[in-house]
This record gives sequence, C-alpha cells and structure tokens, in this order.
Amino acid sequence: MAEDRIGRGRELLARLNPDNDRLLRGLLDGLAPEMVEMIQGFFGDVYTRPGLPLRERMIVTLAALAALGHAQPQLQAHVKNALNAGLTPEEITEIFVQISGYAGFPASLNALATAKGVFQQNKR
Repeated sequence: MAEDRIGRGRELLARLNPDNDRLLRGLLDGLAPEMVEMIQGFFGDVYTRPGLPLRERMIVTLAALAALGHAQPQLQAHVKNALNAGLTPEEITEIFVQISGYAGFPASLNALATAKGVFQQNKR
C-alpha cells in the first residue's frame, strides 16, 4: 500500500515536471533522503484524491505558498508545475495579485517576482 502511494506521487510529479525526481534527490540526498519518499507519498495521497481537479489543486498550492511569503524555492517549483498542469502565466499572475489583499503586498510582490523569473526561463 505504501509503495502504491509513493508510485502515484512519483508518477504525478514526473507528469508535472520530468526533472522533479532529480531535483528532489539533488536537494535531499546525503542530507535527508527519506524526505523524497515522504514528498512523493504526500503527492500520491493528496494530489491524486478525487474531488478537486489537478488544475485547481495547483491554484490552491500557489496561493498558499505565495501567502507564506518566504517559500520562494518551493513556489518557483510549483509555478513550473502549474504551467505544466495547464495554467497560463496570466492566470498565475492573477492568483498572486488576488492574494495581495489577504496575505499582504510583500508576499504578493515576492510571488510575482518568483513567477516572473520562471516565465522568463520558460521563454528561453
């Protein structure tokens, strides 16, 4: 059962960005390698649940990470994932403008700056 959830998470992460496994392992191997499977299991448990399409889950994730105001590396990865899940740069921008009234302008501006960097990288 545990392998199934990890497998589902690994598959979803690869669909969002084929580099996700390599990126996670590069960050965590030698430091906290067990976190790779914890993250993959989380995606298998939560992101593959019925009831909310992946696109909407990405919107929620972007808004939550942006509202934190201090998770730019994770936000950068999820902006890439959201683009691969079908969100447009314009929609992602609107998400970050929308949170300004709830999370504050600094969090919104940090998120917009992070997204702008991802959008520019994708144009290359």
